[in-house]
Amino acid sequence: MKLETLAQVNVERAARRPVIVVTDTANGEQRLVKAADIATDPLRSDLAKQLRMGKSGMIEAAGKKLFLNVYAPTAKLVIVGAVHISQALAPLARSLDYDVTVVDPRTAFASPERFPDVPLIAEWPDVALPPLNIDHYTAFVALTHDPKIDDPALLHAFERDCFYIGALGSRKTHAKRGERLTAQGAKDSDIARIHAPIGLPIGAVSPSEIAVAIMAEITAQLRLPKEAAA
Repeated sequence: MKLETLAQVNVERAARRPVIVVTDTANGEQRLVKAADIATDPLRSDLAKQLRMGKSGMIEAAGKKLFLNVYAPTAKLVIVGAVHISQALAPLARSLDYDVTVVDPRTAFASPERFPDVPLIAEWPDVALPPLNIDHYTAFVALTHDPKIDDPALLHAFERDCFYIGALGSRKTHAKRGERLTAQGAKDSDIARIHAPIGLPIGAVSPSEIAVAIMAEITAQLRLPKEAAA
C-alpha cells in the first residue's frame, strides 16, 4: 500500500469512518473508497456487501479480479441499565467483538461483582454518555424501565445516529415513552427508530433468552441490507 493511501486510511479509521481499499490483483493498482462515496461507486453493490459483513474479500468485476480490503470501525454496544438482562447481554456482545459499556447511576446495580471485566459508568446519562463518543457504529439499548434514566439516554442516541436503538418495554409502555420523548423534542422519525419491544420475537422469557433476541436483532441491523433488516 502506498504511503499516501495508508495515510488516508489512518485518517478515516481515526475518525471511525469505514473505508475500503480496492486493489487490482493483476497490476497492484489501488484506489481508496470512503463510506460517503460507496453509493455512487461503480462497485457499490459489492462494496456495500463487504462493508455490511465487515470482511475483506475477492470479487470479479469487468473481467478483473479485485481484492476489497475493508477497514470498518469496531462496533460498540452501550447498555443503559445494569439489570439482569444486561448481565447476560454484556458478555454475549463481547464474545461477538463488540466494545461494551454499561451505564447506570444506581451503584447497587452497576457493581464490578455483577459485571466482571465490563467497563461500568455509575453516572447519570447526561454525564456518562458524552465522553463515550457514541456514533453510527454504536448499538444502544435502554433497559432500566426508569424514564429518568432511559429517556435522556435515548435522546442522546438519536443525536448520535446509532445504527441500532432498542428499549425494553411493552407496546403500551413504548407508546407512553414516545409521548414523553416527543414532549422533550424528539421527532416522529426518532421514535420510529426505536426497536420496542426490544429484540427479535423468538418467545424469549429468561434474561439470557432476551439477551440472545437483542443481539440477534442488533446483528440483523448491522449485517443485513436495510430492506431485509427492517
